[in-house]
Amino acid sequence: MLSLRSALEAINRLLWGPPLILMLSGMGLYFTLKLRLLQVFRFRQALALVFRGDVGHGDVSHFASLCTALSATIGTGSVVGVSTAIVAGGPGALFWMWVMALLGMATKYAEGFLAIKFRRTGEDGKIAGGPMHYIEMGTGIRWLAKIFAICGILAALLGMGTFAQVNSITMAAGNFGISKIAIIIPLTLLVAIVICGGVQRIALLSGWVVPFMCALHIIASLVVISIHFQDILPSLGLIIRGAFCPRSILGGSLGMGLLTAIQMGVSRGTYATEAGWGSAAIAAAAAKTNSPARQGLVCITGVFFSTIVCTMTGLVLIVTRDQTDLFQTHLEGIALISQAFSANIGSAGRYVVNLGLMFFAFTTILGWNYYGEKCFQYLCGLEKLSIYRILFVAMIAVGPLLRLNTIFIVADICSGLMIIPNLIGLFLLRRLITCESARL
Repeated sequence: MLSLRSALEAINRLLWGPPLILMLSGMGLYFTLKLRLLQVFRFRQALALVFRGDVGHGDVSHFASLCTALSATIGTGSVVGVSTAIVAGGPGALFWMWVMALLGMATKYAEGFLAIKFRRTGEDGKIAGGPMHYIEMGTGIRWLAKIFAICGILAALLGMGTFAQVNSITMAAGNFGISKIAIIIPLTLLVAIVICGGVQRIALLSGWVVPFMCALHIIASLVVISIHFQDILPSLGLIIRGAFCPRSILGGSLGMGLLTAIQMGVSRGTYATEAGWGSAAIAAAAAKTNSPARQGLVCITGVFFSTIVCTMTGLVLIVTRDQTDLFQTHLEGIALISQAFSANIGSAGRYVVNLGLMFFAFTTILGWNYYGEKCFQYLCGLEKLSIYRILFVAMIAVGPLLRLNTIFIVADICSGLMIIPNLIGLFLLRRLITCESARL
């Protein structure tokens, strides 16, 4: 078993190493330049589309499709992942998360564009789209589309959609004295009820929960940051200096080199926004619009909102670094974030962090279930979809009872494997995206 875990860790390091980071950042840079900084100059139009909506064929509104995508994106990566990045890579990791977010907005535009361009109506009359469809229909490489779909199912069942999120929920619930067994039954039943309602029910719930929890997290973060108002400018300076010379501010003994800061910032930033994964394109395909370009613009706002949550979390950790001994403490993840909030706003901070994480993780489960469903439907058809739903609910039920050390490595591998076929598809279809977008 130890040798298996060692092998999986080696695969994970290789998969999430510099080559994949260069592929992700390179694709984002390419679309940023070719689309002439569209994510900056067309951002106001993108925000207007989110709330104004559009007219066209589809299952849900722009806002609902965005909330469905955000429900899967804003989860443990936007909260716990930021903590991991800063502890391992120093304050500069947050800067590289910002850089990756800016580039990722262009990648998300491309994914949203192709999602509408190559979507189709499924056997159930619902919209079906995403990387497996635009890879097959746009490039004709069906085996590559199947690889993406298989990796998407594995990520939903074994990774981002179940174990990682269920573990976060049970840990947060444990901080309130709730046992694992007490959380399993209601969580499983609630997930089963919601997913049986399809994308409309998921979008309806996400449309209420995601904005509320984001607003609550941001407000609580702003309260903590305002308490440390005098530390804001020094902290921003620490972030900038740490992005390019981390050893000079943290000391070489901590082992925080420039490569570590960049790698942690880029990898955790990718996790927090899922730009380049192709997952959000599955939700984007369901939007009521006939314009690939307009849906692409809506998709870039998802990266922006996710990055705001990440930034608030990161700034709270950095401005409270003296209270938490950020780079000396043995605390990590949710425990570190909870201490940073609690030290400034008391027990309210503990509730905001833990309840927020529970809701974020719950909506992530729903979003990834939808992604997995569409991948499964692509491979096996509608008539066998009940098999997937039974498996998904079963994974939720047994998740809290499993030893998750190896499972988290498997989750990283499954998620990382989704990126490769999607980036190949984006590369092969890059001229279609840039040529048609030039007419915006």
